[in-house]
Amino acid sequence: MIISGRYNGPPGSGNGGYTAGLVGSLLAPSPATVTLRRPPPLDVPLEVRETDDGVLVVDADGQVIAEAHRAAAPGEPVAPVSTQEAARVGQAYPGFVDHPFPTCFVCGPRRAAGDGLRIFPGPVGDGRTAAVWRVPSDVSEPMMWAALDCPGGWAIISPGRPYVLGRMTAAVLALAPAGAECVVVGRADGTEGRKAYVRSSVYGPDGELLAHAAATWIAIESG
Repeated sequence: MIISGRYNGPPGSGNGGYTAGLVGSLLAPSPATVTLRRPPPLDVPLEVRETDDGVLVVDADGQVIAEAHRAAAPGEPVAPVSTQEAARVGQAYPGFVDHPFPTCFVCGPRRAAGDGLRIFPGPVGDGRTAAVWRVPSDVSEPMMWAALDCPGGWAIISPGRPYVLGRMTAAVLALAPAGAECVVVGRADGTEGRKAYVRSSVYGPDGELLAHAAATWIAIESG
């Protein structure tokens, strides 16, 4: 397995959602829980090892980068909003002003259209975030996990308080249609010390639930 440099989150490491999706998709069609143990390295070979209930991904030194196992579906999806509402709140995306990782593959405003996903979740006002996702032609299962990632995180990220993904359980019911405008929504479920618990969902242009996830994010030191 190689995580291409295109799919970065923080500079120099893989986007958590995409990496989790790359690992979790090895267990498809079952929902999977993926735990990231170290920042995923980019553009280097990683070994995939089968376990009794899933897989481990290790680097050349034998250090565990990620582990995954089959899981039950991740609970109740986040309620949707309309495409029009998602587009409206996306204009107030906090990452336009203050972004801990502005070149993130999923939500980085410095990524060009056709390169990054450019999913910009803004606050709905009731604890949810929402964004329009214009689905690229190379949509894949790992990309669905990526789309689920940052909209959940932006429900708890605040200036001077960056977070990164620690664990995600996701179920991909169907790939988003290439070229379509989908809606991604996120919601925070609470915090415990440095941990934050969030959910997210992707809805198709007809309102169909395409994928949903529950995740744990970990606060890190800013700067």
